[in-house]
Amino acid sequence: MKNIQDIELEFKTSPTDELKEILKKYSHDPRAGVKKIHDKYSKKLDKYYEEITRLKELSRYENYYFDSGLKTVAGLDEVGRGPLAGPVVACCVVLKKGTLIEGVTDSKKLSEKRRNEIFWEIKKKALDIGMGVVDEKTIDKINIANAAKQAMTEAFNNLKKKPDVLLIDYVSLEDIGCVQESIVKGDEKCISIGAASIVAKVMRDEMMYNYAKEYPEYGFDKNKGYGSKEHFEAIKTHGRCPIHRRSFLKNLRG
Repeated sequence: MKNIQDIELEFKTSPTDELKEILKKYSHDPRAGVKKIHDKYSKKLDKYYEEITRLKELSRYENYYFDSGLKTVAGLDEVGRGPLAGPVVACCVVLKKGTLIEGVTDSKKLSEKRRNEIFWEIKKKALDIGMGVVDEKTIDKINIANAAKQAMTEAFNNLKKKPDVLLIDYVSLEDIGCVQESIVKGDEKCISIGAASIVAKVMRDEMMYNYAKEYPEYGFDKNKGYGSKEHFEAIKTHGRCPIHRRSFLKNLRG
């Protein structure tokens, strides 16, 4: 008979989708320690099934188009509309039919640690990823709404191959040459848009970490360019730096 430490290691090192068989294997073990381990991993499996159910529901838009005979479906989103500094960044993600990535949702609902974990899963599983970046100078020239659309168009055009359909968060794009559907709160309702929001957020945050090294007085590593109290105070003290959006700071001196 296996000792309890070995049994716990067996549970710990087994893939989640194999837990059902291991739970069955030890379901009648009378030892209190084994029962405790069994309960712990039974709850973990229940959460896994709940997440798979959620992800299948999140894939309903993609599956609608796959079931209608289309081959490739892309999701598109952008981040960085609101900050006082830095670029707006967009991402377009193409996922294979049936791809389920645990944790995908609106990037704003995730901790930075969890976003980074999911980011690498998306990079691993995505068929294609396109990125678009529009800097603060262009934002000042054409306004943030147009800049966001420009970044989205760039991300779409940077895919290796044009998809059959584009699912996009809230807005629509002109002259992209494929079917598109605009989904309000798409990053919460659609797996490929949610994946795109996570990749865009992680990539933009990385840019802001690099800017923090160049302009350390503004705390870009913490605020990511958003208008925190400390950020406003830094602008009043040091003035604006080259990556600040002048059109967002018209009423501030500096």
